[in-house]
Order: sequence, then structure tokens, then C-alpha cells
Amino acid sequence: MLRIYLEILVECFEQFPAVMLIREEKLMAWNGENRSRDPWGKGDGGLPPEFEKMLKSVTQGFKGGRFNLWYILIAFLAIWILFSSIYTVGVDEVGVIQRFGKYTRTTTPGLHFKLPRGIETLTMVKVKYVYTEEFGLRTLRAGVKTEYASGSRYLSESLMLTGDLNTAVVPWIVQFRIDDPYQYLFKVRNVPLTLRDLSESAVRMVVGDRSINEVISKRKEIADEVRIKLQEALTESETGLKLMNVELKKTNVPEPVQASFNEVN
Repeated sequence: MLRIYLEILVECFEQFPAVMLIREEKLMAWNGENRSRDPWGKGDGGLPPEFEKMLKSVTQGFKGGRFNLWYILIAFLAIWILFSSIYTVGVDEVGVIQRFGKYTRTTTPGLHFKLPRGIETLTMVKVKYVYTEEFGLRTLRAGVKTEYASGSRYLSESLMLTGDLNTAVVPWIVQFRIDDPYQYLFKVRNVPLTLRDLSESAVRMVVGDRSINEVISKRKEIADEVRIKLQEALTESETGLKLMNVELKKTNVPEPVQASFNEVN
């Protein structure tokens, strides 16, 4: 869009000297042979001296190329400032402003102004959107009957040891939103990876204190305990995240020992 504006401006400025030259020739005709057709209604013909002087100065300026360059530079600067200074923040996000790389302020939804690009930069952060991280499974198609990818591909994430030294497959999901944009952007280098590491650590810690039967039958209780421990770890790490939900999916023992486990239980 900016390139189109500049091309139009250049084309107008290139044609302007020719228009001014025609205008100057007509003025000479009025002052010479056709004084009786003076459009200004003067008895002696010609333009007012002040106006003729101004037109002559402008025409000479365009012929010399001085006005072309300056007007193009001014127009380009104005367009650049306009497009890089005005911005709109959506209803579900905030705008984080940095001046020369240093955090200065956070703006709320609506129309705002900032210093041009190169001085202040803008980063949009969605603070009302609920994000989801999955462990031991991946969603292929969400809906009434959600479809998940094969669990064997992500078995390493969900395979863990219980308190009674049994092996359990515990897939789970974590839902969260960004509560503190400043911490989310500037305090931790890789927030998603940190969340996954802390979440896996919290789940393994809680599951390691329970028997295999408790892990299978008390998923809600375990999930609540995991949520408390994980939120404490996220707050201490200054990730800027707030947990919305922790949910343990169907828990079981690994397939090779399922038959033996079912016989015992």
C-alpha cells in the first residue's frame, strides 16, 4: 500500500512542472498579445504582481527538482509515522510496548498511539484465550466425540511409576491463560517448555505417592493436587501463567501387563 502511494506521488510531481510550464505560457500570452482577455479583470492585463512572483518561484522550484525530493520525503515520513504509530488492541488481548527494547507500558483494548517503529515496538498478548497442553495424547479432531492420536507415539510422556512400584499410563491435559503479560514475555525464555517440564514433574510427584488402584480410581483427586502444586511452581518461576484446569484422562496400566493386572484385580 505504501509503495502505491509513493508511485502516485512521484507521478504527480513529475507531471506538475509541465502543467506549470503551460500555465506560464498562458500568462505570457495574457501579458502580451491578448491583454483584452485578461481573466483577472484588470485594465492593463496580467496577474497581480505578488501572485505572479509566487507562481514563478514555485515553477522554478519544480523545474529544478528541489520540491520533488522534499515533498516525496515529507510524504513518505508522514505515511511511515502514521502507519507505525496508530494501533488497535483487540478485546481479548493487551499491547505490550517496548522503547528501544525496554518495557515501558501495557495498553488495554481500544485505539492507541505510540512512537514510530524503531523507537517503540508493540507485542500483542492474548490474555483471555485459554491454551491447552496435552501429555501422553494429541487431539486430532475436537467435538462431541473428540478423536485422539495413537497413545503409543507419546507413551514416554505418560508412562510413570506409582507409589507401590507399579507402572501406570497417565495421560492428562493442562489448560491455562496468560495472567501477567510482562512476566510471560520477559521473565522466562521459553514459557511453553517450562510449563511442560513443571507439569510433568508435578504429575509424577503426585502419582509417585499413590498406589496403582488410587491412580486409576481417584483421577479427580489427583488432578486437584497436581493443579495446586503446578500453580505454585509456575508462580515461583514467574511464568505469568494462571491454571484454569488440570484433567487426567483414562488411566491404565501398559498394554503388555493389562491381562495380568485384570486377573489380579
